[in-house]
Amino acid sequence: MAGNSHGHTPAAWTGVIITFIGFCVAGVFTVAAEPVGFWAGMAVVALGGVVTLGMRAAGLGAPTPQKAGR
Repeated sequence: MAGNSHGHTPAAWTGVIITFIGFCVAGVFTVAAEPVGFWAGMAVVALGGVVTLGMRAAGLGAPTPQKAGR
C-alpha cells in the first residue's frame, strides 16, 4: 500500500475539499431548517464530483495502471 499514490493527486484533493465545503454548508442549513440552503450545499457537493472528473480528464488524476504484457 505504501507504494501507490491512491488519492494523492490534485484532482482528488480538490474534489474532497469542494465536497467537504458542500457538506458543511448543507449541515449548517439543515440545523437552520432552511431547505433552499441545504439543496445549495448538495449542489456544491455535486460540483465537487464534476470538478474532480474534469481534472482527471485534464490529466491531473492518478495515471491509469498499465496491463502486463502491453
